[in-house]
Parts: sequence; structure tokens; C-alpha cells
Amino acid sequence: MPLPTPFYARTAALCQSHRWKEWAGYHAVSSFDTCHEQEYLAFRYGAGLIDVTPLFKYDVTGKDAAKFLSYVTVKNIKTLKPGRMTYCCWCDADGKVLDDGTIAHIGSNHFRVTSADPSYAWFATLAAGFDVEVKDVTDTLGALSLQGPKSREVLRNALSFDIEELKFFGVREAAFAGIPIHISRTGYTGDLGYEIWVANAQALDLWDRLIAEGKDHGLEPAGLDAMDVTRIEAGFILLGVDYRSARFCLTEEQKSSPFEIGLDWCVQLNREPFMGQEALRREKAEGSKWAMVGLDIDWVALEKLYAGYGLPPQVCSAPWRGGIPLYRDGVHIGQATSGTWAPIVKKNIAIGQIHRTEAIPGATVEIEHTVEYQRRRLPARIVKTPFFDPARKRS
Repeated sequence: MPLPTPFYARTAALCQSHRWKEWAGYHAVSSFDTCHEQEYLAFRYGAGLIDVTPLFKYDVTGKDAAKFLSYVTVKNIKTLKPGRMTYCCWCDADGKVLDDGTIAHIGSNHFRVTSADPSYAWFATLAAGFDVEVKDVTDTLGALSLQGPKSREVLRNALSFDIEELKFFGVREAAFAGIPIHISRTGYTGDLGYEIWVANAQALDLWDRLIAEGKDHGLEPAGLDAMDVTRIEAGFILLGVDYRSARFCLTEEQKSSPFEIGLDWCVQLNREPFMGQEALRREKAEGSKWAMVGLDIDWVALEKLYAGYGLPPQVCSAPWRGGIPLYRDGVHIGQATSGTWAPIVKKNIAIGQIHRTEAIPGATVEIEHTVEYQRRRLPARIVKTPFFDPARKRS
């Protein structure tokens, strides 16, 4: 049975839809109302507050903390300065991705790692020989993500420092209305936003103060459905949806390298040895089989398809997950892994993985679409992600 997060007393009282998901062993709200639209609009035009406690959280401390993290991930964490945060992934010895997440340098020889899947056993195994301690703090900390163009204003008056000082991917200790927290300028919506970590005992106080501060800024509690729309608009991939962890793959074909899921920018090859380095060097030299792309599904063609059945055009009201085949000239070349109607850009979009040689920006592929139980195909143009990338995110 899923566990309650430290914010459950508040989220359960507000969840009128009774729509819940299991996330990493915790109860998580899908949407507070029967439809996620209001929560999405809060993310994009006001501020949305979502409970992200189920993220796995590990404190890595000790003299070799940076050296250890540089070995187990594809990035050189030794260059990550205190007060900064980074996003990266970690691979097995064959250069196949196990998970992705963030690493925060929050103190002297003290880092905090977040991941989507449990990674403690992997980190603990590789820690042998390093002067380092890996501690699972998942169940001791609550976490909230405050996202949207008004999120800065929600925080401004009750924060113990000038919010303007916290730059993109910055992280620091602070207090909010006297409550000790860690806060970072990060998020999963592709917009201006912050993530806040707090001890479980003070989680409800933090929630209440944030709600109080946000009442004049359009703050809404939000669930996973609304965040899923925003993360697809931002072009962010999701473990278990857009790629599989190599740890759980049944065949080699199911595994992915960072180069094949759009995380090539994370990989820093020319440095001291790290897990998967030699395999990634070979792949870099020889080329990858797959590439991750954005897809803009032709709306006019969608309207025409439905008109042929005497129907208005229809798109799923919620973001969809699951592989939908992609073709070119009748040949299967990949699959769309997640997609949504994107209100902010008014497009029907998807994220997909296709053969690298076919991943040509501007080129057209075909995506399956079922109407009245009949499988048809629609043209979709390959585009660069993100689909939505407002300047305020970094400014």
C-alpha cells in the first residue's frame, strides 16, 4: 500500500477528484479537480505547487564525495561549485543509462542526489574504495516544486534572503517564514520555478505558509497530470516512459545510451575514468543507432482525418504515454514515447525516438493514429526541443 507523504494531510483534503497515482511507493495526486486544466494554467500563467517528495534523495558526504560522483555519473562533478546544482545521468559499464537526476553541491564535501528510481544499492556498491558515505534521506525530507511565472513573487516576502540572488540552477540553505529549508532554482516544467526541501516535521507548516503567500499570485496546488503536460512542452524525458533503465531491460535493444535519449550534452568524456566511459567513447566515434526528437503532429491533417468519419478533431485531454509507431515511406523507424496537446503553443506534440539517420530536423515522418478503431497515419514534422522555452526561466 502506498505511503502518505508529509504533505498528505493537506493534499488529501484538497483532492476533490480522488484521482491518485502510486509514485515510488507514495500516494501522489494525479489532479486535484476532475480535469487538470486549472492546474496547468497555474503552472503557465500563475504558480503551481506540487508535492515531489517521492523523488529518491541521497546525501553523499566525505572527502571523496565529488570524486566519487564524478566516477559514477557522466559529468565531472569536481567542477560543480558550492551553491550550484546540475542535471545528469549515470550509466552501467556498457554506457547504458540507469537513471537521470540532479546533483546539488550544498556544503563542504556534501552533495545531494535525486533520482527517479531507487539508486542507493548502485551508489553504495561503487563507493568501495572512496572516502565517502552515501545516505538515503528520501523518507526524512519533504519536497515541493513551486513553478510558474509568479513563483518568485510567492517566495519574495517570506524568504530569508533576496530571491533575486538565486540564479538558475543555484541552491542554498534558507528559511521561509522562519522554517529551515534548502531551495534551488530548478524544476520539471521548463519555466521559472523553484524546488524546496524541508524536514518532515515542518512540512505542513511550509505548505500552509506557501499557500498563504500565494493567494494573491494565483497559486494552485497541482498534480502529476498538469506537470506531465509541462514537461513534454519543455522536452524533458521521463524514466520508464521515454527510456528504460538498463537495470530492468530484458534485451540489449531495450537499453539506451545518453546519446540516444538526448543527453549527449551531459556527457563529459575527456577526463578521469568514469563508469561507462570507454563504451561511450566508442559510441561517440562510431555513431549511435537512435536519436531523441521532438514531433509536431500536423493539425490540418488531423482535422481532415476526422472529417472523413464525420467527426470533429479529437485529441486526448491528458498527456499520453506509451510507444506509438513512427514510419517513413512505409518503413518503421521508431516510436513516439509521450505526447500531449500543448495549450501554451497550441500544437499537438510528442517526444520520440527514431533511427539516428532519419533524425533530420524539418523532415516529415508518419505517426499512427486510431480513429473509430481503425489505425491511420498522420504526418509529423521533426523539430528541436524544447517546444516551450521562456526567457524568464533563466533570467
